[in-house]
Order: sequence, then C-alpha cells, then structure tokens
Amino acid sequence: MSSEETKYLLDNTTRKVWDWPVRVFHWLLVLSVLGAYITHRLGIEYFKYHLWCGYTTIVLVLFRIVWGIVGTRHARFHHFVRSPAVTVRYGLELLRGVHVPYAGHNPLGALMVIALLASLLVQAATGLVANDEIFNTGPLYGYVSAEYSLELTSLHRQLFYWIVAFIALHVIAVLIHLVFKKENLIRALLTGRKPATQVAAHEEINSSRIALALVIVIGITGVLVWLVRTAPVVSNAFDASY
Repeated sequence: MSSEETKYLLDNTTRKVWDWPVRVFHWLLVLSVLGAYITHRLGIEYFKYHLWCGYTTIVLVLFRIVWGIVGTRHARFHHFVRSPAVTVRYGLELLRGVHVPYAGHNPLGALMVIALLASLLVQAATGLVANDEIFNTGPLYGYVSAEYSLELTSLHRQLFYWIVAFIALHVIAVLIHLVFKKENLIRALLTGRKPATQVAAHEEINSSRIALALVIVIGITGVLVWLVRTAPVVSNAFDASY
C-alpha cells in the first residue's frame, strides 16, 4: 500500500479532535509535574530544578486556561463543560452500562480537567511564595509576610496529596476506557485523532492554530519573567520570621 493510500485510509477511518497545542500541553504537563515531584524528593540542593518545573507548570496551566477560551473546538471550556444535571445523568448511564461517546471530553472527564487545572494552578502559585524554613524561598516570597508564606507553604504541601488522587483517578479512567470500552485515549492524545465512528464530520477540527498558541505562551512567559525579576529581594528571610 502506498503512502497516499495509507493517508487516504487514515483520513477516512479517523478524524482530528485534539490540536497540537492541547497535545503538547498535556505531555509537557505530565513531565513538569513528574519533574517537580522528583526534584522535591531529591532534596533542597535540587530546589532550583524544582522551581523550574514549577515555572513550567504555571505557564502550561495558564496557557490551557486561555486556550480553553480561544482555542479550537474541543479545547474550549464552553464546548465540553456540562451542567451538573448532564454530568450526573452521564454518570448514572455509565453505571447502567450505557456508554455515550463524545468526540472530546465526556462530562466526567471535563470535571477532571477542571479539578486538575485548578489544583495545579494553586499548587504552582503557592510554590512561588513558599519556603522550606531552612534555605530556600520562592521567587515571589518578598510579596508576602513570613507568616502568610508559611500558611501557603502548608497549603502547597497538603494540596499535593489531592493532586496525586486526581492523577490516580485520571489514570484509572483512561485504563477503564482502554480495557472495557476499547477506546485508546492515550493514542488520541498522541495522534490527535479518534475513530470516525466517535466523531461526526462536523466535529472534526481542521487547524491547530499554532501561531496563536505560541503568542499566548510567549505572553504568559513574559509576564511571569517580569514578576520574578521585579519581585522584592528579602535578605535574612528566615531570621525575620522569628
């Protein structure tokens, strides 16, 4: 079979759902969260790398929030976030063994997206002003009092367990789709495509809007760099807290 025939067959059995920005965001976020965990476990001498993972996470999450407003069809929040009634009805149908396919996120998947984005945003933001009460402080530590920094540090630590729980549920849901429903969501987030039987012709996207995504990422990164570089420098931070 020639490459042209293969491409024709691919295009007629699958349809594009996930754009390049969504796919790159997803896998970079996996790496940045994993990197943040590993660098934290390795100790305070790896704080610099932990911080860079935090920067990456906050840029990615803020990008995804903006992309949820101006991105492609299935990336936009208003397209996949359903009402509580619809979400509950979808959950009850699943319990009865009724599976309604969605081209993009299903209602329960939408809840997971919101939970992960919200928790990771708070986690990354609190990390910017947190401290380890030994040597290291977040780059925006100077904007808050020592007492408030300790409170946010506590939140930063406790929220980690909620994030682990959300990730575990996410992985379990992906495996359930793969094993019981024969839906390979991992492949869809690698190729951007789903079987044509699950995606109506009018729901297929035809552009990834990469240029717009790059402008958004550059803008968010620029603001973060400006905030870090103009943040007050606090000397003897830990002495000041006693």
